Amino acid sequence: MELLHTFFNWDVFVDALPLMLRGLGVTIVLGVVSIVLGLVGGLLLAMLRLYGYTPVRWLARVYIDVLRSIPLLVLLVLIYYALPFVGIRLSSFAAAAAALSLVSCAYSAEIFRSGIEAIPKGQFEAAASQGMSFFNTMRDVILPQAMRIVLPPMTSNCINVMKDTALASVVAMPDLLKQATQAQALSANPTPLVGAAIMYLLLLLPLVQLVSWVERRNGNGGKRT
Repeated sequence: MELLHTFFNWDVFVDALPLMLRGLGVTIVLGVVSIVLGLVGGLLLAMLRLYGYTPVRWLARVYIDVLRSIPLLVLLVLIYYALPFVGIRLSSFAAAAAALSLVSCAYSAEIFRSGIEAIPKGQFEAAASQGMSFFNTMRDVILPQAMRIVLPPMTSNCINVMKDTALASVVAMPDLLKQATQAQALSANPTPLVGAAIMYLLLLLPLVQLVSWVERRNGNGGKRT
């Protein structure tokens, strides 16, 4: 009973629920914005790395390697606390979205690159023989096939981005974890943190199941062919 009273106190949870629901909304918006920006930027970066001029390919590779090597928390702190010294002030939401998007962009670029490179070169040659431009070849022939390849790892990356939104609490953004921590301090009870963990689980578990379903579907499709 002491365990239930301490970690699963219903009265504390009900009191903290409105605060946590507002935080959950902020978390979802931040995650969606970061994921969309990361996907768009990642595709563009992958194209630059594969087909840009030599200096552009080199810069794209440096960006990808550096951003994949920097801990997200360090990047977030630098963006939020260091940029004001050079005259750039971002809100906590903008700073968190920027950090998450920059890192997600680097990982997405590598996933897109691997998917595009997995397409046989004969596909490019066949499209060229039909007089298709590079843009039309990528849009109509290469990317539709690459998307099927990259969907499972890309979905896993999106899950990681959504989980990493919890780090935004270090820059005082009122996300789910920050609101739960605040409620925990006010009630002197860890139940809000347990409630936040359950909310994260309910939010992310369907995405995890989606990854498994896509992998099974692709595997079955491969067996039929």
